[in-house]
Amino acid sequence: MSEKIAYLFPGQGSQFIGMGRDLVESFPAARTIFQQMDDLCGMPISRLCFEGPMEELILTENLQPALTAVNLAGLTALQASGVKPHVSAGHSLGEYAALVSAGIVQVEDALRLVQKRGQLMHRESLSHPGTMAAVIGLPLETVQRIVEEFRGDDILAVANHNTMEQIVITGQKEAVSRAMQAAQKEGAKAIPLKVSGAWHCLLMEGAVGEFREFMEQIPFSPPTSRMLFNATGRAETEPEDMKEIMAKQLVSPVKWYDIVQQMVSDGVQTFVEVGPKKVLTGLVRKIIPKDAQIRLFQVEDTAGLEKFLARER
Repeated sequence: MSEKIAYLFPGQGSQFIGMGRDLVESFPAARTIFQQMDDLCGMPISRLCFEGPMEELILTENLQPALTAVNLAGLTALQASGVKPHVSAGHSLGEYAALVSAGIVQVEDALRLVQKRGQLMHRESLSHPGTMAAVIGLPLETVQRIVEEFRGDDILAVANHNTMEQIVITGQKEAVSRAMQAAQKEGAKAIPLKVSGAWHCLLMEGAVGEFREFMEQIPFSPPTSRMLFNATGRAETEPEDMKEIMAKQLVSPVKWYDIVQQMVSDGVQTFVEVGPKKVLTGLVRKIIPKDAQIRLFQVEDTAGLEKFLARER
């Protein structure tokens, strides 16, 4: 039986100064991606990746194209090796590199999409401020009940279902604070996140229509390999359906737990995090049974790539 490989692409929060530099120095195609990003943004975002400062890199309108370029550089290196994934998925922002991995959009179009997305989300975060928090130790059903009970007249929602009992909530600050206190009373840890906006909730609703309209000029193709989408947890095949899902992703929860469960049930045993750090492979470890026969790799540089390519088949 042929090896089933999943490519996982990280989102905001995985950045570090120096990310992508090794790949750019080793792969001309990766260098081209960073040049495309700088030209598109009209500023040296690549310098922020390689040298910082971090306070500029983490600005949403900078970070979204920057992190996507790093993810795509790793994908380019894997493609040069001839390895093809059985399935791809990205966490929130990471979905845009997954779209490229699955053959749905081209590299330059993915960069155009995330530049626009970052601009819109930054704008909405200034107009409609909010925050996010991780709730650890309660199942999704309990967190959803807390959200419903303590929302009041404010905006409050589940943003990410990362593992069975690691869930991120998002919304207006007072509502998030109420929900955190309620979760703590039920024995959970509730940790405020260092974010510049309340992603994946109705505070971003003002960006949806404009982003949907922007996507009309971006060609989407039927996938050449499977991709599982955040907002549905399922594979999709119709280009217009995928565009609508990507527009609604701005205000929809990330169903990461469902995505990984689907991959495992589909027979995936090799998971490759393509991009900086090991956030997603860490989540995979927490989702799957401890006795599951899987292998985890991380490709953020040439050393990680070589380790993956040298694996036993």
